[in-house]
Amino acid sequence: MKIKIINKSAHKLPHYETIASAGMDLRANLSESVTLNPLERTIIKTGLFIELPIGFEAQVRPRSGLAAKKGITVLNAPGTIDADYRGEVGVILVNLSNEAFTIENGERVAQMVIAKHERAEWVEVKELSTTDRGAGGFGSTGVK
Repeated sequence: MKIKIINKSAHKLPHYETIASAGMDLRANLSESVTLNPLERTIIKTGLFIELPIGFEAQVRPRSGLAAKKGITVLNAPGTIDADYRGEVGVILVNLSNEAFTIENGERVAQMVIAKHERAEWVEVKELSTTDRGAGGFGSTGVK
């Protein structure tokens, strides 16, 4: 699949690190470093503008190493970039650790996955089919 992209950053385009990678790393496009204090959030711009085909979305997800080692994650994970959005790709980062974290220009801050999606059409009915689970919600299937 080919996707149109404008790169206004000084960094290379997002790319797959391995043949089996689902996501491409997004890099911070900053004129100066940004420090996130504990529980603080900010939008980090990437300098990228994309044109997705209708029926596809770009999902912005946390980088697992950054989340596990530093407590830095994407606040609205996964963030969705719709096919009709033409603005700059931004990443909402939050610091869930107890220590300040500084984001430098060019740092890999998130990953982006391109995903196909369907559009649903609602069909109103009076009742739904039954299942063994029924209306059992959060935790209803147990923990082990």
